[in-house]
Amino acid sequence: MKYDKTIHLTLNGQKIEYSGSGKVNLLNWLRTSQKIKSVKNGCSKEGVCGACLVEINKKPKLSCSVLMENIDEANIMTIEGIPDQIRTVLGRAFVASGAVQCGFCSPGMLMRTNILLQKNPAPSREEVTNAIKPHLCRCTGYVKIVDAILLASEKMRKKEKINFEKTSLGKSAPKYQALDRALGVPLFIDDLEMDHMVFGALCFSEYPRAKILKIDTSKAEAMAGVIKALTAKDIPGKRHSGLNVKDWPVYIAEEETTAYIGDVLASVIAESEETARKGVDAIKVEYEVYEPFTDPESALESDIKLHEKGNVLKEINIRRGDNIEKIFNSSAHVVSDTFKTQMVEHAFLETESCVASYENNKLTVYSQSQSIYREREQIAEILDIKKEDVNIKFIPTGGAFGGKLNITVQAHGALAAYYLKQPVKIKLNRSESLRMHPKKHPMYMEYKLACDEEGKFTGLHARILGDTGAYASQGIPVAIKAATHAGGAYFIPNVDIVSKVVYTNNPVAGAMRGFGVSQVTFAIESLIDELCETAKFDKWEIRYKNALEQNLTTAGGDRLRKKTGLKKALDILKKQYKNSKFSGIACAIKNCGIGSGHPEISRVKLEVLENGKLKLYHGWNEMGQGIDTILRQLLREQIKSDEISEIEVVVATEHETLGGGTVANRGTFLAGNSLLDAAKYLKKDMKKHGGLKKLVGKTYDGEYICAKTIPINSKKAGIQHFAYSFAAQLVILSDKGKIQKIVAIHDSGRVINKNLFEGQVQGGVIMGLGYAMSENLLLDKGQIVNAKLGKLGLLRSVDVPEIEVIPIEIDDIDGPFGAKGVGEITAIPVAPAVASAYRAFDGQKRTELPLKPPEQ
Repeated sequence: MKYDKTIHLTLNGQKIEYSGSGKVNLLNWLRTSQKIKSVKNGCSKEGVCGACLVEINKKPKLSCSVLMENIDEANIMTIEGIPDQIRTVLGRAFVASGAVQCGFCSPGMLMRTNILLQKNPAPSREEVTNAIKPHLCRCTGYVKIVDAILLASEKMRKKEKINFEKTSLGKSAPKYQALDRALGVPLFIDDLEMDHMVFGALCFSEYPRAKILKIDTSKAEAMAGVIKALTAKDIPGKRHSGLNVKDWPVYIAEEETTAYIGDVLASVIAESEETARKGVDAIKVEYEVYEPFTDPESALESDIKLHEKGNVLKEINIRRGDNIEKIFNSSAHVVSDTFKTQMVEHAFLETESCVASYENNKLTVYSQSQSIYREREQIAEILDIKKEDVNIKFIPTGGAFGGKLNITVQAHGALAAYYLKQPVKIKLNRSESLRMHPKKHPMYMEYKLACDEEGKFTGLHARILGDTGAYASQGIPVAIKAATHAGGAYFIPNVDIVSKVVYTNNPVAGAMRGFGVSQVTFAIESLIDELCETAKFDKWEIRYKNALEQNLTTAGGDRLRKKTGLKKALDILKKQYKNSKFSGIACAIKNCGIGSGHPEISRVKLEVLENGKLKLYHGWNEMGQGIDTILRQLLREQIKSDEISEIEVVVATEHETLGGGTVANRGTFLAGNSLLDAAKYLKKDMKKHGGLKKLVGKTYDGEYICAKTIPINSKKAGIQHFAYSFAAQLVILSDKGKIQKIVAIHDSGRVINKNLFEGQVQGGVIMGLGYAMSENLLLDKGQIVNAKLGKLGLLRSVDVPEIEVIPIEIDDIDGPFGAKGVGEITAIPVAPAVASAYRAFDGQKRTELPLKPPEQ
């Protein structure tokens, strides 16, 4: 539809006439017509994420909420229109402060900064915090973004340059590609454009449990601009995918029963995304609707099988020491309670998308996957082609947190490209993303804990029930980690633990930061506080007395062969704990690496280019955590040569640099060690040949095979994990019961990059605080009630208390330069620490998340 008059506007100083539909929103026009990719689509026109912010007539406006018909004669500016000198200062301030992690929110934040500083060149910290309230950031915890804006303000007023720190270990070396990400350079998958590209959209089930009687795509295929509709019958190979159990169908076929509302029935490929979505709307589906199973207890009791092998995905049993009832009968103090945690959404700002192309019998998929080699295997099986004919090119993603481990749109995009022999882009909007990808497991936990008269723990009885939703995803390893970490960061000599995950018709639950450990840590830490209340123990003393140390054994039976920093962390916390009127303590342990008998291998390759440039090939995935930056720092530290001018990073399966899934705090450890292996050969040749010049064209391979681990309950001697991280956190309340400060002390090995370490801790703490206080994916009979980004309870800048980050640097004897990992453990102790602080304030115990704050 044409607008009834020509719209005149100025964009970044250039006068433009527009005569299309007045109902087109500005964000779409900027990205598609003007090819300005710095404006991002994070919330699908909800107007709640701030990633699409532009300046219109000197005022900040969310371009996703502005229609073209309303901007006649407007003066519009994006990042590209900011004067070069100012843009450089803003960008460098964000980089120097560590404010760029995944970078998806950064351009919008920069636009807000520019507008703010024009009006208020010297804002206070509070004014900056309030100014960025309309923006969401899931990575940083907002602290370093506020730091960056204040730094930019200072340097612009003083007309000083912003310098970056050196790349030596422990320094805040600038994040790889951070400046480009801050300035909105097209680096994300949805920014990609190719000749002859077509677009796909998915048709989802309306019901969580229904038999599909008929899928009629005829009207869709007859529409102008629609190229093809695809269903289950079009898959040439295997139809199911999965990382541990291949039970997740790419498409549900006719006569089959859906398992949740994220099941895909068909896809439509068209000349534009708009047409593809209209094609999906034209598909007619006939259902026979059944009552869904939405409660794991009901699924356990039912004779109806949601999956062929039954409704129990996995049961883990761990029993160590004496008979637990005997232990309880002989213990001085015994407490018990039941705990419940909620389903939570990852809420990464960049929704799932992929681009796939097929040329010369070779498939290329541009992917956000956290596990590109497993993705390659699955897509090859789906298309019934050799895995060598599939190349997964990883494109650094706008956040993941575990939610991009399973494939989503990649299989549908690959199938379409396979048939059409031209590039295909498929992306999910926010509501589709919410319904499709896995969430954090809700858990129901019955706990019983005993101690002697001195407060030394004697026994633990735990029964853990997790809702894994429609498909297995990562349910099995989550159940394992919940069981092995059920005793928290403490030595408990006698344990009786059962961890079970059950299928339901709820959204799939899988990997998310914390990975089953967040849930059980809330239970054990809360029960320790109950023990303190009952037996009048001090909360700090009892934790210190029972803290895990070298040569002690975890609840899962793993004897710790390395030094731990937990008692040191508690020592540091003690003074603030004793001096605070209302506070709560919680500790945590989190495995590094998948372990439990799973082989863990990393391979890298170094290529010497001209002019001192190196190309680093590896198989690990950059999601904002900084793995590319860490590896570049490790390489420079190992080589110690000023001759290296640049290190380019490439992650793609065609190079066979195996990486495994970027999960479980293991990327730095595994990738770092394999890189050091390659670097030692390069360093040797540099010494032999007098530098890099004579080595141009040579490549150096590196490999690291982790120490062999053993499964839980193994009768063999060995270790379950190559390392563990430890944490102690303190939550301090004001006299009115509001969270005033969080102290986060983490033993994560040697800190390679100070900014990245602090950013991971701050971001994890705020994610943990949201989990504790407000985040909750609400369900009603398998349907998502709050299926909007703005209704998930995500915290904003104004919700962030003071966060004090303290590292405990105990070098890991096996880690690269002593490093371990920090990403996951940061979020784990927050919820129980908040619950503990609230109890100190009002005397009320809280056994369910999210927590209810004290009455004011």
